[in-house]
Amino acid sequence: MTDSELTADRARRAGVWPLIHAERAALAADLADLTDERWAIRSLCDDLTVREVLAHLTSGASLNSVRWLAGVIRCRFDFDKQVAMRLAEQLGANPAETLERFRRIVPSTTKPPLPALAMLGETVVHAEDIRRPLGIRRDHPIEVVTRVAEYYHGTDLVVLAKGRIGGLRLVANDGHFTTGSGPLVFGSTVALVMAMTGRAAYCDDLEGDGVGLLRERCGQA
Repeated sequence: MTDSELTADRARRAGVWPLIHAERAALAADLADLTDERWAIRSLCDDLTVREVLAHLTSGASLNSVRWLAGVIRCRFDFDKQVAMRLAEQLGANPAETLERFRRIVPSTTKPPLPALAMLGETVVHAEDIRRPLGIRRDHPIEVVTRVAEYYHGTDLVVLAKGRIGGLRLVANDGHFTTGSGPLVFGSTVALVMAMTGRAAYCDDLEGDGVGLLRERCGQA
């Protein structure tokens, strides 16, 4: 890679962090007045509660590559165990402490050995894992969710996405994102992002002949 290409690459990566920080700040604001009962609602992420998913986001923004690798070794390369361990570290004694810990990492640029775009994706997707069961809606900037969609459609890193949408044509109705060929899946960019990362609930927001197959694949992951 030439010097000019390196400079351009750094600029692209640096441009992602303000988007991550804005998404974190918006989530913190949305959760400011939750009752204890609502913190215990089950999220869309595995069997985690809303509070636990927020702690997971905090842990991801608190782990640099060295600490991440140390945790992987400590957990004997059991990545699920590492995630659970780091989540527990950030949960705190009560929901107020969980939220305060998250607020502290809003401006963080610390990350595990992942691309910054993966961190943006994690932030958007897990925030929706939290918001949807709570009945909270965010009108995401189309630039943000389009960048996330363009990242996920080409990778299975961290979460299966590329493999899940194989043989399908995804088309956004609110932006310029489109990918693939085959039976059509049509809807908002955020719904496409959430469905391609395995959230079957968002298939209810999509249309087209390919939605049934995508929903089936969400259930298989």
